[in-house]
Amino acid sequence: MKRIIKLMVLIIGTGVIGETRAQQNIQFTQYIFNSMSVNPAYTGYKEEWFGQLGLRSQWVGLAGAPRTGSLSIDGIADPINKRHGLGLQVIADKLGPQSATSAYANYAFRLRLNEEDTQRLSFGIGAGATQYSLDGAVLDPIEGSDQVIPAGKISNWVPDIRFGIYYYNPKWYAGVSVMDLLSGDQSNNIFRWDNTTTDNIRRKRHLYFIGGALFNLGKGLDFRPSLLIKEDFKGPTSLDLNAMFIFGQRFWLGAGWRTGVTVFEREYNRLSGNSLSGRNSFSAVTQIYVTNSLRIGYSYDYITSRLSNVQNGSHEVTLGVTLGPKAQRILSPRFF
Repeated sequence: MKRIIKLMVLIIGTGVIGETRAQQNIQFTQYIFNSMSVNPAYTGYKEEWFGQLGLRSQWVGLAGAPRTGSLSIDGIADPINKRHGLGLQVIADKLGPQSATSAYANYAFRLRLNEEDTQRLSFGIGAGATQYSLDGAVLDPIEGSDQVIPAGKISNWVPDIRFGIYYYNPKWYAGVSVMDLLSGDQSNNIFRWDNTTTDNIRRKRHLYFIGGALFNLGKGLDFRPSLLIKEDFKGPTSLDLNAMFIFGQRFWLGAGWRTGVTVFEREYNRLSGNSLSGRNSFSAVTQIYVTNSLRIGYSYDYITSRLSNVQNGSHEVTLGVTLGPKAQRILSPRFF
């Protein structure tokens, strides 16, 4: 087991080496309710087939601001041993003239670590592709004859893979993953509309760490703190801190804080001596179980950066549905 873990960590470590000109990955405030979006090893964690729809409108009131939709489903393929998790995730994102639509199939191998089956160590892999598009007709150049801007809409498909490790027990969980493993390949330009264009638009390779715990504060009241660290080794390290109170295992209410922190010396610091602002946003988050099979989540992000003067925050809504009967009694509630 130790050799397997060391091997997987080595693969993740080598996966984050390399450079590419890129954009940041899509961010979701409500990843805390379904972490498959940041770690494929989470696939099948709930041990029942679960579908989720998510809609996010970022920086409301700002023209061309990001709008994102996501649809996912995951569960276990073998209800008795529960060793194999399967999942599918589709995400559509639009930012001004640029859009990206991706689809990933996930598989997780889930190792049982104790006789009571309250601890599992999962290794997950996701494979898929993203269609990147750029609509030149939406752009408004200063010079109408600018040859760098495409005349119409252009697009291209790019394959990719992701990998993760996830451990959980009834009291705490932790996971590490690397996303967009193939994005460091510079030989394939996504957009090339003339003989001189060499730029590309590509998501940057990211390393994620997630962790959290559960504390019982009394009858019918639990406290669930968690964190997400996102690293692309170019800009500031992104840190999400969240704290949720759970009432009667049905109503969740809490808050989050997203900021940038300085962990490594960056190239932009060495060249200019400047640092990017770490201020980002505060979030209010809630989730309610309408029935045992239906849950609804909502979050609002209040932006604290300089963008606060030109937009009205970000809204995110999720709808989660348990599909079909439970194959077997779940030994502990799925709070993670």
